[in-house]
Amino acid sequence: MTLSDFEYQLPEELIAQYPLPERDASRLLVVCREESAIHHGRFRDLGVWLRPGDLLVLNDTKVIPARLEGRRPGGGKVGVLLIAEDAPNRWWALGRPGKGLAVGRRLSFQDGIGALVVDRGEGGRRLLQFDGAEDILALLPRIGMMPLPPYLKRGAIGEEHAHDGALDAERYQTVYATQAGAIAAPTAGLHFTDAILSEAGQHGVEIASLTLHVGVGTFTPVTAERVAEHRMAAERYAIPEGTAAAVKRAKAEGRRVVAVGTTTTRALEDAALEGSGIRAGEGMASLFITPGHRFQVVDALVTNFHLPRSTLLILVSAFAGRNLIRKAYTEATHARYRFYSYGDAMLIL
Repeated sequence: MTLSDFEYQLPEELIAQYPLPERDASRLLVVCREESAIHHGRFRDLGVWLRPGDLLVLNDTKVIPARLEGRRPGGGKVGVLLIAEDAPNRWWALGRPGKGLAVGRRLSFQDGIGALVVDRGEGGRRLLQFDGAEDILALLPRIGMMPLPPYLKRGAIGEEHAHDGALDAERYQTVYATQAGAIAAPTAGLHFTDAILSEAGQHGVEIASLTLHVGVGTFTPVTAERVAEHRMAAERYAIPEGTAAAVKRAKAEGRRVVAVGTTTTRALEDAALEGSGIRAGEGMASLFITPGHRFQVVDALVTNFHLPRSTLLILVSAFAGRNLIRKAYTEATHARYRFYSYGDAMLIL
């Protein structure tokens, strides 16, 4: 397989720049693999497609305000994106300009917070040792900003709104986000409301959660033309004992495991135990799911519409088949669905 197999053309105006006023007002494209059929609906009607006994698995990671603006000696500006905690007050980060982040360089941020660049890693990463606070993570809501995707270009075609940081702080976060640590939202979950989850539970759908902190592994562009040559950066995940037990029961009883998002899918498949559910505990997911992967846990998938040539599009193509996903994306484009993080949703059965 080559990267060009996962290309498609998307009009720029279909890239959603803002969330809809109501989370569950998003459209829902339903892809039925067995019949190679496609249906159209609304996300608030998700329950129509779920069965009593389904196990719905959520990723409860919470996006942190990981983008910091600071200065280096001499007053020059520097931007930093925290991507992974190495130890208390010690973070791996990406920054700009790169030449301003030499090892040994000291940086200063708001509220008397400082950081020393202590090491350099792969892909331009820098290891920062923070000081001036007992726990820099606790200060991020005050000194940091939400790390929105680069395709959210405020003032883009067809948009008349000014950037509203308060709106993003609320809506670029799932309603069930509890475990702080992600640098991007698990966007398939942005459509869910408390009411949808409550109604699903009342109709016999079992709900469980795990945590995968979305990091650079999910969004690192695929640059190798041969897909098999791409290597995923590992992302930390944790699966509670209760979730592992729920998955094991569901598989033993022939009930569907419905993953909400590609990150949930990667964690479940990474933790899969041959013929016996999944292992509980912490892990590092570096699994790159490509066509030909044998899914051992996930039976259905709630997802968004993804960027061309991305690991996420490759994953959903592995789950539903390249031809069917190509057909679904073509139909979604013609029907003027909204794409990417704040866009519409897809359910693959």
